[in-house]
Amino acid sequence: MRTVVSSPTGPLLQDFPEPSPGSDDVLVRVRAGALNRADLLMLTGGAHGPFGGVGMPLGLEWAGEVVEIGAAVKKWRVGDRVMGAGFGAFSDYVISDWQRIYAMPVGLSFEQAATLPVALQTMHDALVTNGLLQPGQSVLIQGASSGVGLMGLQMAKFLGPGWSSGPPPRRSGACAWQISAPTWPSTPAPPTGWNRSTRPRVAKAWTCSSTSSPAP
Repeated sequence: MRTVVSSPTGPLLQDFPEPSPGSDDVLVRVRAGALNRADLLMLTGGAHGPFGGVGMPLGLEWAGEVVEIGAAVKKWRVGDRVMGAGFGAFSDYVISDWQRIYAMPVGLSFEQAATLPVALQTMHDALVTNGLLQPGQSVLIQGASSGVGLMGLQMAKFLGPGWSSGPPPRRSGACAWQISAPTWPSTPAPPTGWNRSTRPRVAKAWTCSSTSSPAP
C-alpha cells in the first residue's frame, strides 16, 4: 500500500506492506486524512507522544470504510463508514482497535469526518470525563482559535453552560461569549476593564463580559 512517511528532508510517499488486523482490530480503507499541527512537527522525524520518528508513517486522524474485522470484533461490519484517530492516517489502509473508532455522522463527507476525531476525543476527555461540566457552569478554554479550542466552544454550547471564554480572532486578549445566546459565536460580549490609551508596555490579559457577570 502507499503511505506517507517522515524523513530528514520532509515527507515521502513510499510502499509499505498492507497491515492485517488482529482479533480485536479493524482494517479500514482510508478515504480522507486530516492535517494537524502535530503532523507538521513530525514531517522530519519529530515525535508526538508515542508516535513519530524518521521513516515512520504519518497522519493522526482519518475517515474511511471497514474492509476487514478481527475474529473477536462484534460491533463493526465490512462496509461501515467510520472515523478515528491513530497512527499512519496518511496511508491507503489503517489498523485500529475496534473500540477506538466511531461511526461517521450521517450526511458528513469523508473529508469532513476526518477532521473530527482528535478534537472530539481531546475535548470530551477534558470537559466531560475529567471536567464533569454541567449545565449552568462556566468554562475557560485556552487557545479557542484553533481546531481543538473551537471544538471545545461548540461542545460547551451543546453541554449547556452559560458562559465560555477564549481569545478573540486576533488573539489580543481573553474574551467571553454567552454561549446560550442565539447569536453565539458571532458576537462576543463587549470588553470591560481595558483601555488602549492606557495599556501598559507589557500587555495584561483582559476580559469581556456583558451587563451581568459570568457565573463563578
